[in-house]
Amino acid sequence: MTRVSFQLRVRPELIDDYVARHCPVWPEMLAEIAAAGRRNYSLFLGDGGRLFGYYETDDDAAAQAYLAASPVATRWEAEMSRFFVGLEGRPDQAATPLVEVFHLEDQLAAAEAASAAASLIDNESDAS
Repeated sequence: MTRVSFQLRVRPELIDDYVARHCPVWPEMLAEIAAAGRRNYSLFLGDGGRLFGYYETDDDAAAQAYLAASPVATRWEAEMSRFFVGLEGRPDQAATPLVEVFHLEDQLAAAEAASAAASLIDNESDAS
C-alpha cells in the first residue's frame, strides 16, 4: 500500500464555495475515486486556504491514469480548477506531492523487529 499526500492552495475568496462543493461530493465522483483504487481519502483545510490531501492506494500511477481517463473526474476537475491558486492543469493531476517523513506504524514495526532480533541474538549468546 502507498500513502499519498498532496498540497494545494484554495483561493481565499472561494473557500466557503469550495467547502460547500464537498458537502456532498457527487455520488458518481465518489464511485470513480473508489473505482480508481483510492481509499481512506481525506482533505484538510488550513489557514489562508492551505489544503492538504491524503489517500491510500495499491498503485498510484494506475489510480492517476484511471481518473485522468474518467469523463466524470474530468468534469469534476474542470469545475473545481477555478478554486485553486497557481495551478496549471487538473487539480487531481497537478497537486504538489508531499514527502512522508514519519509513519507511526512503520516505525513501531521496525522497532519491534529490531527488539525481536536483539532478543534472538541474546538468547543465542546465552545458549552458547
